[in-house]
Amino acid sequence: MAGGEVRYRHLSRKSSARVALLRGLVTQLVQYEHIQTTYAKAKEAQRMAEKLITLAKKNNEPARRSAHGMLYMPLLLMPKLFGEIRNRYLTREGGYTRVLRTEPKKSFDQAESAILEFVDGARDSRFMMTAKAVARDRILGRLSTPLTQKNVKKVTLFRSEAEFQRMVERFIALEKEREMDDDIDDEDENQVQDGEDVRFNTEDDVPESSEAVAIAEKEKAAAKRMGPSIVPEAVRKAARWFGGNKPAA
Repeated sequence: MAGGEVRYRHLSRKSSARVALLRGLVTQLVQYEHIQTTYAKAKEAQRMAEKLITLAKKNNEPARRSAHGMLYMPLLLMPKLFGEIRNRYLTREGGYTRVLRTEPKKSFDQAESAILEFVDGARDSRFMMTAKAVARDRILGRLSTPLTQKNVKKVTLFRSEAEFQRMVERFIALEKEREMDDDIDDEDENQVQDGEDVRFNTEDDVPESSEAVAIAEKEKAAAKRMGPSIVPEAVRKAARWFGGNKPAA
């Protein structure tokens, strides 16, 4: 109907090109579980990804054929889709993916960028950011904010508490390692600053070898003998000319 509400984003493409684009994004999402694109493309690909997970949860022959037609690499990704990913979301009723806004990926057009990822996946951004916030609070010895506590409940709703604690401990270890590296760099810088005024006399510290002295004397004598003959005659004449002594014709 003319003038009606747009039911989906056309993405400035024909229908066939739009479907091909979304199939490519969903294929990459199943393969990597975390992709970055524009916000409009992420929202449209999210709709197709949600349908794909619903088909995987049905796990019947018509659903497999439909999922096979959505993916560009079905032979590679169908086992993962109907295995690992399906088992992850068996108890979840919906909301299998998440779209997070990010800074514009391309500076020249400032297009809205976003991350499309699987919830509770191996690269779940909210899970890792929440664990990093809790680790920072423990290092500083302070209580977590109400927002952080709320996010902890969200990310551990379908994932184990032990897995979250392992991620927190990992961030704590990384933070301590980074602080140790910073301390070592500061010590090295202080040592360099303290030693700036130190002067070393290499002639006094390193004893001269008699063999080295003899070789140096031989080279010096050979250079003196080669001195007159090593300069071409034309160069010597030019030197006398510019020195005020005109060479004889």
